[in-house]
Parts: sequence; structure tokens; C-alpha cells
Amino acid sequence: MSAHPMLKVEGLHAAYGKIVALRGVDVEVAKGEIVTLIGANGAGKSTLMMSICGTPRAKAGQILFDGEDITTTPTHLIMRKGIAQSPEGRRIFARMTVMENLQMGASLVDEQYFDEDLNKVFDLFPRLKERSAQRGGTLSGGEQQMLAIGRALMSRPKMLMLDEPSLGLAPLIVKQIFEAVRELNRNEGLTVFFVEQNAFHALKLAHRGYVLVNGEITMTGTGAELLKREDVRAAYLEGGAH
Repeated sequence: MSAHPMLKVEGLHAAYGKIVALRGVDVEVAKGEIVTLIGANGAGKSTLMMSICGTPRAKAGQILFDGEDITTTPTHLIMRKGIAQSPEGRRIFARMTVMENLQMGASLVDEQYFDEDLNKVFDLFPRLKERSAQRGGTLSGGEQQMLAIGRALMSRPKMLMLDEPSLGLAPLIVKQIFEAVRELNRNEGLTVFFVEQNAFHALKLAHRGYVLVNGEITMTGTGAELLKREDVRAAYLEGGAH
């Protein structure tokens, strides 16, 4: 394991105007780890993801990626350093075909890797191969999520960030998406950091987890440890959350 974490967030504060979204957040993700951030809607999970990518800018604190301070680095340069995000709501290019979306993901990578990376994405999500000539906007929600992840993978990231990957998807599709992430981590050693409201699936998948409440980290531990905690179960797992 490298001497430094892949991602280290220290004392991060972020705000939208006068609305404070993050209050002194500390998060670490080691190389080869799957780490999840869980919390209720509005807790600040997506804000943390976006702050890592440079929008909104941190008001205070520091973000280190692969040992380098990226706190004030422009977003497009952060992407070039090896962070790829599948954003909340997927945000695929609806009028472009599946193949064109994947080509957009590969735009920063040497073209010699394109066929190899494309085959990996198609092996992971065979449905995308079947739909390769179809416009993104005509895909089902699950297929769009697969495409958003596939597009991110085409950039050959050091770390994949997923924002609410299970949102609005049927349980069977959620299972497929999470199994694909597990496979990427196990077979490729890909580092994954994701935020998720579905705490049961998130903590089953993750090596470690953080709980975010009103912009502050209130708990951390292994996925298994957090699943067993009564306060976590009461807040996030009761009432059929899984």
C-alpha cells in the first residue's frame, strides 16, 4: 500500500452562499478501497462529492488526491489527475448514442487504449453493447446508470466516484450495479468512493463507511461494523431501507 491515501479530505467546509453544507469533514480513502458515505437526503453527501471535483470550492480545509493538494485545482485538471465521477442523476448525453457517450468518456485517454477499455465496459455491462447504437435518452434508468459508470471508466480513473448509483432503480438492477462495482474493485483493484442513501447495499459493498449528518461526520467504521450498530440501523435501515 502507498504511503499516502488515494484521497484525504481534512477539515473541509463548503457552502452555497450563506447556506453551510459541510462543517469540518474528514474522510480518507486508501488505494484499492471501496468507501461509502451514507446519510439522509440533504446531509451534504453530494456537496462533498462536488467539492472534491472543485465545485463548490472549499471554504476551508484541504483535499489531497494521490498525495497532491487539489483544493484549488480547476475541475478539468482534477479530472486529468485520475478522478472520474458518475454524477447524481447520471447526466448522460441524451441525444448521443451509447457509443458516442463512451467515446466522450475516453476523450482524455490515449486512443490506443480505446478498444481494450471498451471491451472491459461491454464485459461489465453487456446491455450497453446491445444498445451501442441507441440514443442515451431512450435507455431505461438502469441502463443509463450503467452508461454513466461506463463513461467514467473509459477515462481510466485511479478513483471512481459514484453519486447515488441506486437512486430510482429497481432492486434487481441495483444488485447488478453494485456487483459490477465489486467486480471492478476485486479484479482491477479500482479505488471507489461513493455516496448512497441505500445504506444496506452501501455498507454490504464497502470496506469502510462514514455517516454524514447535517454536514458533519458522526460515525465511521467498517461496513460490517456500521451495519451492526443499532443507531445506524434505526436511522437508515429500519422500515425496509434494503
